Amino acid sequence: MLMLRNLVTSLIEHEQIKTTLPKARDTARLVEKMITLGKKATLPSYRRANAFILKPQLVPKVFGTLAQRYADRPGGYTRIHKFGNRPGDNAPHAILELVDNPRDLRFEMTARSVGWEVLGKRVAEKGDAKTLINTGVKDLHHVIETERSMEGGQYGGDLRPKTRWNLQKVLRYRTPAGVAELEKKAEDHIETILAKPVAHKEVVKNKEAKSEKTEDDKVVGLTLKNLKRKAGETMPGGKRSPLHLAQGALGKELTKTSSWFDRRKLGIDRSDFWSRV
Repeated sequence: MLMLRNLVTSLIEHEQIKTTLPKARDTARLVEKMITLGKKATLPSYRRANAFILKPQLVPKVFGTLAQRYADRPGGYTRIHKFGNRPGDNAPHAILELVDNPRDLRFEMTARSVGWEVLGKRVAEKGDAKTLINTGVKDLHHVIETERSMEGGQYGGDLRPKTRWNLQKVLRYRTPAGVAELEKKAEDHIETILAKPVAHKEVVKNKEAKSEKTEDDKVVGLTLKNLKRKAGETMPGGKRSPLHLAQGALGKELTKTSSWFDRRKLGIDRSDFWSRV
């Protein structure tokens, strides 16, 4: 129980942790109860939460920030993402996070899926992506509002039914600021996708023009191979993939040292690779 109390305390503090799948399920059950106590906002509930959480300075966060965030949500304050198996004993890993946290993994993936599918729809309509590089997608806000009002399994919109269902799910209890944030992330991803051909052309031109290696050629990752889009990876010119944003230092990076000796922790990756390029 002390171990579970420690995991609950860590989840309330960081709002996203990595642990084994059975521990994640037990921790989620206890965190749900702590947030329910915070929404009650009574003296007995405060005493019970204070007696369970190992860090007393986090109790006001449960009764303040988290209680306000989930005021309209009837339940389901946590989300579990399976994260492969642990080396050694092959125990199933999982990322446990609070719903609607600043690094919400599903929110990030849904925003990028919306941007990808809307851009694909516009390219299919115009038949050429060159005009979109200069103009971009202008009606993204209208698309999001229209898709929110449609039924989940209905066909005929700009998004696939599964993406529409995820869009409605992540925006169900969010404020208008959350809708604007998703629109901004989808727009940034569209611009990132459109910037890929330009970045690819510049890299090819630079590699053909230079006969000798310079300091710019020594930048880690500046190759044509790394410009190809991989699963869970964003385009050149933008931030890391949503999976890498959630993993932070857990993400695989291009370093010369072996990752076996590194103790990786959760966090936000703040790599300045593309700004230096």
